[in-house]
Amino acid sequence: MKTIVVIASLVALAAAGAGLLYAQDGAAPQTKAPATQPAAQPKVDMKQVSYIIGASMGRNMKQQGVELDVKAFNEGLQTGLSGGKPALTDEQMQKVMEDFQRVMIAKQEETTTKLAAKNLAEGQAFLAKNKTEPGVKVTASGLQYKIINEGTGPSPKPTDTVTVNYRGTFIDGTEFDSSFKRKEPATIPLDRVIRGWSEGLQLLKKGGKAMLYIPPNLAYGAQGQGPVGPNATLIFEVELLGIGAPIKLPGEE
Repeated sequence: MKTIVVIASLVALAAAGAGLLYAQDGAAPQTKAPATQPAAQPKVDMKQVSYIIGASMGRNMKQQGVELDVKAFNEGLQTGLSGGKPALTDEQMQKVMEDFQRVMIAKQEETTTKLAAKNLAEGQAFLAKNKTEPGVKVTASGLQYKIINEGTGPSPKPTDTVTVNYRGTFIDGTEFDSSFKRKEPATIPLDRVIRGWSEGLQLLKKGGKAMLYIPPNLAYGAQGQGPVGPNATLIFEVELLGIGAPIKLPGEE
């Protein structure tokens, strides 16, 4: 069942985390000791291992909003560890977990719907005010932008590849991505980014810099992606460093 796979994954993660802590001094652990000296085995405190696995599982369940009956959980754990007979048949367990999964999916959908509505309303309020700010312009698509430095030379075409530095934030100022922080510009094809980016970068010339205020329909929409929630309005500070030729992926003519 899916639950068993999740638990197994947590055990693996816990073990991996413990391994990272063990090697955090930077020295790579030896995989093969000299023939004349057997490799010393580390002493493992199973009480600590057990605690780590439990803490990892508990944290994961909390993040998913799963409210476990701890007493029943412990009883099930003891049954599994001792090889005893479960209180439910395999068929009953499968049915219960399928019902549970449906409940969790419905709960997640409800949470996402509420968050999407909240983000949309807050984003619309922000954009309504922002478009009145000095220097902010609005395109026909609804993209808002403010040119900080227009740059010189030609502007990129929709199929061009551009090299940029950028910083992405939510309307509350929280930063979710930054090439400035990574100290490494990004090279990307304009026909493979969100619409707000593609449109905004075409307003600049090489060396140009702008602020882009992107409504959700020009960003990641009602689905969101990664750290970007559903219907999130995004703000990007973007600097166009260079314009290159279109990128052709394998199989493209």
